[in-house]
Amino acid sequence: MEFDAYAFDDGVYDEMFQAAGAPRPHCRNLHDWLLRLSAEEIGGIQEWVTRSFLNEGITFTVYGEGEADERIIPIDCLPRIVSAADWRLIESGLEQRILALNRFLADVYGEGRIVEDGVVPADMVYGCPQYRREMRGVQPAHGTWVSVCGTDIVRTNDGFYVLEDNLRVPSGVSYMIANRKAMKSSLRRLYRLCRVREVEDYGRRLLQTLREVAPEGCTDPAVVVLTPGVGNAAFYEHMFLAHELGAELVEGRDLVVRDDVLYMKTTEGLRRIDVVYRRIDDDYLDPLAFRADSVLGVPGLVAAHRAGNVALANVPGTGVADDKSNYAFVPDMIRYYLGEEPILANVPTHLCRRAEDLEYTLDNLEHLVVKEVGGAGGYGMLVGPHATPAERQAYAERLRAAPAGFIAQPVLALSRAPCVVDGRSEPRHVDLRPYVLRGSETRIVPGAFCRVALRRGSLVVNSSQGGGGKDLWVLSDQEPDAVA
Repeated sequence: MEFDAYAFDDGVYDEMFQAAGAPRPHCRNLHDWLLRLSAEEIGGIQEWVTRSFLNEGITFTVYGEGEADERIIPIDCLPRIVSAADWRLIESGLEQRILALNRFLADVYGEGRIVEDGVVPADMVYGCPQYRREMRGVQPAHGTWVSVCGTDIVRTNDGFYVLEDNLRVPSGVSYMIANRKAMKSSLRRLYRLCRVREVEDYGRRLLQTLREVAPEGCTDPAVVVLTPGVGNAAFYEHMFLAHELGAELVEGRDLVVRDDVLYMKTTEGLRRIDVVYRRIDDDYLDPLAFRADSVLGVPGLVAAHRAGNVALANVPGTGVADDKSNYAFVPDMIRYYLGEEPILANVPTHLCRRAEDLEYTLDNLEHLVVKEVGGAGGYGMLVGPHATPAERQAYAERLRAAPAGFIAQPVLALSRAPCVVDGRSEPRHVDLRPYVLRGSETRIVPGAFCRVALRRGSLVVNSSQGGGGKDLWVLSDQEPDAVA
């Protein structure tokens, strides 16, 4: 594979190349290996990786006008490589964030000190649609409200930034492990030479975490994965995780609450359940506590949780901490609860609920990314430089009508990595989503789901918006072997 036509841009950090096209030291093995392969050989590897996802049925669902389209997630066969030093920085920053976010949740559902001390405005917390008053006074084991977090991180020429913390029902970890499985089988020798750290024990670490948040006195907790059902966009992942955990995959109709105790229905009678790894949004989790019209959840589940008889991971109400408005205050949370400076920076954020921030946003729409505070999946956002004047005008009307529902951020020059496009190498923008587990301690597998904006020039990496993925290789501290 040649890089003669590869487009370099000094204004954008390239994950493989330094200035003038020289490979970064930790990417030299991959670079030298690629130079030895023909376009036909690279095409064969790409076809193998794609076929492995097809054979495994690794899919996601895109919802359009009145219909759902199930697709195989596009995967690029060239791994993104992260040095041991960079990973240590990411890992320490993620551990710091998960500690602060858990303390914030324990606080705002308890004494509310951070609000009383004026660090975070009261209306930002108690007026947030994701704040669940039903969870006030709940005290989960180890103060762990968030057991599983998927944090989106980007890199620019200025370093790493946290784009958002996904604390409610974070998805994508199955793609991380499936990517690795496909890449190890197709690039086995290169994988060994690079001394890549493993991610396949994620399931063991997740199970250990879930067992740690079980109700007090539970020595052998029974764990289930709660799914909305086969129609959910991430149902493949729900099946995958249940298999990895050795746990039952259940729907709401498979469970029942009796006297504030949760049971699973079996052919041999009722079996008590101690921990629920729930993949259902808060609103649909319990029709007695939240949406009364939900047929997906379990009546009485929240009451059983409040009684201390079952643990829910993640605890309902965690969305108040990953609301895009409250995201802006995470650095302040770190300083307030931990007495430390943030290791990973936030993206500078304008809160359109503030008059001056709204005015700035409206005056600079062509230069900003504007997002709905409760949005996800790349939907409902405006990328100013890529929008038409008519689209910006229509979005400005939405901003004026409900400014508290939006934030604005500068358009970051996301780092790029080489991808295989029509048999040749082209740069595409990337981010990464590591998965952070928190029980009695923090666990982070050395890897991530690396998302790729496959459309040329696009900054949107979400699979539902034309993005794809690639494997992320975190190198060990041990010096890699050279390609012979």
